[in-house]
Amino acid sequence: MPARLAILASGRGSNLQAILDAIQAGTLDARIAGVFSDKPDAPALQRVPEALRWARTPKSCGGRDAFDTVLADAVAACAPDWVVCVGYMRILGDAFVQRFAGKILNIHPSLLPRHKGLHTHQRALDAGDGEHGASLHFVNAELDGGAVIAQARVPVHAGDDADALAARVLAVEHPLLLEVLRLAASGRLAERDGHATLDGQPLFTPLPLQSPKA
Repeated sequence: MPARLAILASGRGSNLQAILDAIQAGTLDARIAGVFSDKPDAPALQRVPEALRWARTPKSCGGRDAFDTVLADAVAACAPDWVVCVGYMRILGDAFVQRFAGKILNIHPSLLPRHKGLHTHQRALDAGDGEHGASLHFVNAELDGGAVIAQARVPVHAGDDADALAARVLAVEHPLLLEVLRLAASGRLAERDGHATLDGQPLFTPLPLQSPKA
């Protein structure tokens, strides 16, 4: 059976669209079980049928802890094999992470452990980094701190601004996400004792998945 994916998104959903396109093309053996957002007006929600959409705000649920519980219940109800965060802008609470331990993936626009959190492209420029990129990692209770599965790297060019660098990273984010989801959907990827494993063997360094556009 195709792997069931619960997608968490807060923004426009370009990575979600890449997943949908790959499923439609037959290059990813998965199905979208639901798309969940903390922003009812998130454009990502419009990319799937209404029956697959779920959106609440923490305020509407009575606060962050209540929101996390309601979200976790909604995600669990769609019986996902994997929970995939693509531009989801809220930190998942400990209870949520524990409930789906070893099943939550996140794509982050930096070469972790460098530049956790927000504004990664400008921070890479400010730091004088010679390369930048994206990381796909398991989610744990620490912000962007889970085991890194794979990375894609791009050069930082003289004269880059944050927008130019962001566009270059986005070009490798999509193929990076899809390659890792293929591993996950085929049952080859897992988390064990805080380490990512592939075919049962620990990944001591991230897989160097690289897009031709890099």
